Amino acid sequence: MVDGTEELRAMTVLPAIRDEIELTTDDGLTLVGELATPASGHVTATLITLHPLPTHGGFMDSHVFRKAAWRLPYLADIAVLRFNTRGTASPRGTSEGEFDGGGREGADVRAAVDFASARGLPHRWLVGWSFGTELALMHGPELDVDGAILLSPPLHRARDEHLELWSASGKPVTALVPEFDDYLRPHDATDRFAPLRQLEIVPVEGAKHLWVGEKYVRIVLDEIVARVAPSRAPLPVEVPTAVVE
Repeated sequence: MVDGTEELRAMTVLPAIRDEIELTTDDGLTLVGELATPASGHVTATLITLHPLPTHGGFMDSHVFRKAAWRLPYLADIAVLRFNTRGTASPRGTSEGEFDGGGREGADVRAAVDFASARGLPHRWLVGWSFGTELALMHGPELDVDGAILLSPPLHRARDEHLELWSASGKPVTALVPEFDDYLRPHDATDRFAPLRQLEIVPVEGAKHLWVGEKYVRIVLDEIVARVAPSRAPLPVEVPTAVVE
């Protein structure tokens, strides 16, 4: 700690307005989530987060998204919407429905985007991680979003036709690809993503699929902010001690 500041740590929580929310899908399910917005009321951009595979431990509290909600409203005036896709449980609660492998989850993505739009949250971006990248690619190109950011995309479910729809939309897409990913590594990503012509691939040296470690969380959050609110990047690594919750 120096001059009344302290370094951001893995469990640092910064000020924001945090509301428990419910989303209603067009097939009649209620999904649980949280919306974190800047305490100032000024929102520069909005992240609609799509979590990793729920059958392998993914949920709205997966650590990169939890830390985004803890930090970005204060550090970058970014709203962060997190929710459990159908059939997924977390301390916030369990969303109705059953896991469908990415198919019916399209209604979940639509519900989240519609909710953010109805709230008047500007500059909406889909941010998917692992399975969440498949949801973004399969269901996102025609939604009312500015673009997408993909963390550790495995490309197991999304097909060329989904990539072509994103390409036709002209919306920016960035993929952060870990050097040591379990499914898709940087040297293969260019060929696999070839139909998505405007894709920006960002190789991340030393990283793995789960982005474990504060170093990699900071890289991910900096890369996200650089695209959705570039004037706020890079993020500070220290904050006033008085604001740490």
